[in-house]
Amino acid sequence: MPATLQCIVLDCPEPLYLARFYQALLGGEVDRPDPRWRVDEDWSTLHVDGMVLGFQRAPDHRPPSWPDPTLPQQFHLDFEVDDFRESHHVVLANGGRLLDPDLGGRGWRVYADPAGHPFCLLGDY
Repeated sequence: MPATLQCIVLDCPEPLYLARFYQALLGGEVDRPDPRWRVDEDWSTLHVDGMVLGFQRAPDHRPPSWPDPTLPQQFHLDFEVDDFRESHHVVLANGGRLLDPDLGGRGWRVYADPAGHPFCLLGDY
């Protein structure tokens, strides 16, 4: 029997802050009541389009140092967007950082969320 993915969880220093960052980018509902998870100062969720992202407090969180492998990213999220410019501004206005502007034109840019996790926006820009 195949497993069912319940949630993708990101470690971070401030769970609610990071949940709200991703809500600004993806929409959805922060900390919606769900019997599968508790919600408190150490745990927040974002329900969006049938998917759940979880944000777990890690007091000694050390963000990845992309692209430096000393603190590798281990995984990252890719988001396809319809309006790249708008999404770019939403990321920056909510505490994200641009890590790689894709000057070579490959079709995606690399950002870091406020906790330092790398992610990509894909689209026409």
